[in-house]
Amino acid sequence: MNDSHKNVFRHSHEDRREAEGVPDTPQTRAPAYRLAFADDDFLCRDELRPVRLQLELLKPEMAMNEAGVRSTIVMFGGARIPAPADKGKARTQTLADLSEFYDEAREFARKVTARALTHGGTEDVIVTGGGPGVMEAGNRGAEEAGGVSIGLNIVLPHEQAPNPYVTPDLCFNFHYFAIRKMHFLMRARAICVFPGGFGTMDEMFEALTLIQTGRMARVPFLLFGRAFWERIINWDALAEAGTISAEDLDLFKFVETADEAIAAIDGWEGAGTKRGEIPGR
Repeated sequence: MNDSHKNVFRHSHEDRREAEGVPDTPQTRAPAYRLAFADDDFLCRDELRPVRLQLELLKPEMAMNEAGVRSTIVMFGGARIPAPADKGKARTQTLADLSEFYDEAREFARKVTARALTHGGTEDVIVTGGGPGVMEAGNRGAEEAGGVSIGLNIVLPHEQAPNPYVTPDLCFNFHYFAIRKMHFLMRARAICVFPGGFGTMDEMFEALTLIQTGRMARVPFLLFGRAFWERIINWDALAEAGTISAEDLDLFKFVETADEAIAAIDGWEGAGTKRGEIPGR
């Protein structure tokens, strides 16, 4: 970790080490005596929520800045979608059928990363949720191309350890969904959504809402698998009912393959960002 301590005052690390070696007395054992920034119980109090929110915003931001990450390609998608080699273990036939998108996600990330490396590797860095399924495929493809990738994990009761392909120094863990989703989008130059469940749809619709309302620059927004998405969501019915505008259907495009997605990103009209330009900064 970069040590940014540049002033003449004593470093907080020094005081933390010193505090661990103080004489054992009733006073020093009392919770009140602990250094506030080294007191886990204190930091987890309800009143400290604003501080924890700020810490979750700052820690990944600082690490990505130090790693030189300038722009990202976001990959959302289901944790339950198996690799083709494992589709026989899928819970349903539909999940087995969707296993093809694991390979497309892997190939897409590999090609995007290989191309980005020709420009120094700091642009178009793949970012996923860091878990299994489509997320694993994205990080795996980036590693196979010889590049880095980001994983934004979150503490869940039934998932999820980071997949083994995330670059360790760019693997983060979150408590707050809102801050995690903010980090997904802060550097996004394109957003790619693969088939998935509640989590994928939550991420997709939040990003679409931010673009629709002008709170985020318009970027290439690609949905992999038209048949899946049109079966799950009746997009035209939303427009016909007037709950969205017909023009809102132009905010995204359906694609089927990695090559089609890359061509769509390169040919996207009306995108609000250029290579190296970070939206919403």
